[in-house]
Amino acid sequence: MNNTTLNIQAKITRRPTRKVFVGNIPIGDGSPISVQTMTKTKTADAVATIEQIKRCHEAGVDIVRVTVNDKDAAEAMSAIVAGSPVPIVADIHFNHIFALKAIEAGVAKVRINPGNIGSRERIGQVLAKAKERNIPIRIGVNSGSLEHDILEKHGYPTAEALFESAMRHVEIAQDFDFDNLIISVKSTNVSLMIEAYRLLALRTDYPLHLGVTEAGSIRVGTIKSAVGIGALLSEGIGDTIRVSLTDEPEREVEVGKELLRCLGLTQRSVEIISCPTCGRLEVNLFKIIENLEKAIVNIRKPVKIAILGCAVNGPGEAKEADIGLACGKGSALMYKKGELLRKIKEEDIVSEVLKEIEAF
Repeated sequence: MNNTTLNIQAKITRRPTRKVFVGNIPIGDGSPISVQTMTKTKTADAVATIEQIKRCHEAGVDIVRVTVNDKDAAEAMSAIVAGSPVPIVADIHFNHIFALKAIEAGVAKVRINPGNIGSRERIGQVLAKAKERNIPIRIGVNSGSLEHDILEKHGYPTAEALFESAMRHVEIAQDFDFDNLIISVKSTNVSLMIEAYRLLALRTDYPLHLGVTEAGSIRVGTIKSAVGIGALLSEGIGDTIRVSLTDEPEREVEVGKELLRCLGLTQRSVEIISCPTCGRLEVNLFKIIENLEKAIVNIRKPVKIAILGCAVNGPGEAKEADIGLACGKGSALMYKKGELLRKIKEEDIVSEVLKEIEAF
């Protein structure tokens, strides 16, 4: 059985959905799964916020969300939208007036939390303004901010409670003849989040934004997000993702892109495969991988690189990558598409790999 056969068998069948556009980024209906993040600056500081957005863009983000939590933040949105290289989403809690101001400032989408946005009339005002500008709304439900009556009905946050909250506001939107919607039902509880999204996937055809909310540090948050988001993506559920980490937003982008890469759902950047190492290792593989990861961060080529530390599995696995290296004592054999190219010194590995990527 060859690699082509294996790849065909492993291909994930995506759930069919409506298509929604966030700026120039299509969401759903088979579109590439987009990676989002959220700025962590004070939004009122437009300069710092734009600088952070640009760093996220360099890391490969598709869409960036910005909190609009006070009057100064709302006033800064025009400058932020104008200075951003990617579509901007306004994150709104409690005050619908900020949503209206953000739409006027030119944001590409508004995220509202049904549990705290206010009355039906206020939601209607936001929907009317969004419809006027032809921008989508993300109904963002969180297990920590469900409506009181839904919590009383279910006793505590459940998958059905999250689903019910989301659908309540889908129905309100439909009453206002608005269906330009994306839905999320996030929770810190991974199992709860997975089950809630499965309900949405089964009972609606709206695009879904996946995430584990308040996932934690880079270590814990990456694991929780990989389990929750990864499980759903592997089932064909999900159209755009955000990995939430207590870290810089660029790290969220990196983890999100890697998650998609692992499932074969993106072809937009370099993938590095390396062995865990053992006592047979005779090069400084930790340093080689660290330096190579830094060097390729802004390279946008669908190239798979395998760097293996010894002669047991190294030659065979190196041959299966676009660019492969099987390391020995202070050196490595370099392969390209399965063909042996040359032997290189340990200190030249990173520079030689970069040359091959450039020529690929």
